[in-house]
Amino acid sequence: MKRALWFAGLIVAMAAPAVAQIQIGLDDLAAKAKESVNISLDSTMLKLAGSFFSGGKAADSGIQNLISGLKNITVRSFTFGEEGDYKMSDLDPIRSQLRSGGWAKIVGVNEKRETTEVYSKPQGSQVGGIAVLAAEPKELTVVYIEGNIDLSKLAELAGHFGIPDLPIPGQKPPAAELQKR
Repeated sequence: MKRALWFAGLIVAMAAPAVAQIQIGLDDLAAKAKESVNISLDSTMLKLAGSFFSGGKAADSGIQNLISGLKNITVRSFTFGEEGDYKMSDLDPIRSQLRSGGWAKIVGVNEKRETTEVYSKPQGSQVGGIAVLAAEPKELTVVYIEGNIDLSKLAELAGHFGIPDLPIPGQKPPAAELQKR
């Protein structure tokens, strides 16, 4: 009987909805970049990082609460010396994984020389992942966040763990952006 219960538990665990990890790659771009940032935080590292946000401030507890449901944060950011040191097609393998993995593009901003794309991965009634691709002529940033995500609180991660300000629908622009206007 124990063996049957163990086997049934294994099947349930394998059938549970999960977000397939997106492979960022882009290692070849680091050699071309003037500067590069590579941040990879798994659930163990996120738990450790969450312990730093226990100072009792409301903002700290909000960040600690948000990252408690996360499994992974990956940030790859590159600054290039010259325009053309990377191609938009360098992002095609990532876009292909997103298209075939059931992700939905929720934001697409194309300006003269900048492109920002935000994808979300539905997981039941929750958001199970967010991917951001931001490209400028000399800068390229990819952010991948996996886990239970509350979009209304996601903007609180901006400025932490190497995550830039993210254009989240329905959220106010960051204070620095408001000052530019």
